[in-house]
Amino acid sequence: MNNIIKTSMLLSAALLLPQPAQADKDYRSEAIAMLKRDFQPRGIASVDRLDEDGLQAVCNRSANNPPKEVAQRLEQDQMAAVKLPADGKLLGDWKSGERIAQSGRGFTWTDKPGLPVGGNCYNCHQISPAETSFGTLGPSLFHFGKLRGNGPDMQKYVYTKIYNAKAHNLCSAMPRFGHVGALNEAQIKDLVALLLDLNSPVNK
Repeated sequence: MNNIIKTSMLLSAALLLPQPAQADKDYRSEAIAMLKRDFQPRGIASVDRLDEDGLQAVCNRSANNPPKEVAQRLEQDQMAAVKLPADGKLLGDWKSGERIAQSGRGFTWTDKPGLPVGGNCYNCHQISPAETSFGTLGPSLFHFGKLRGNGPDMQKYVYTKIYNAKAHNLCSAMPRFGHVGALNEAQIKDLVALLLDLNSPVNK
């Protein structure tokens, strides 16, 4: 059985998970209809942002707890789609990485298409000790490289995590920055350096 057929079967099985009670289903349908009614395309912000792909549907319909075999298969598929740099280098410039982590620019209706966007990393994580305001939705990344090392395996882990967090944790709330084209290869390299370079303030 090839991987595409196997994955399709697992995805189908996941979509057959027990559905919410009738009242919940009606509420969900009402909420979706409201979003589609009130959200209008404007500039580069199109209504396709409201669409969920098959992977997100699995997480949404299983309360972010799909069957283990389904999660593992889909994580493998996500990992296989990660595009690692052709030059084999995963570390960029941590100073540029800090600017990307600080920036929340991009993808709003007033932005021009193709404008480089930011990672907005501080919205969810503690990173540099110089920042006094940061989110706590994600784990603290302070001293990340100092604690975990910065060898080839760790570089690959961090790069793939930023590129597509769902390759490591299917129902992760972290955006799939590289997968959706929010951050390019050079930007992801710079963020890897921010977390792993021992000269970065993250590791001081």
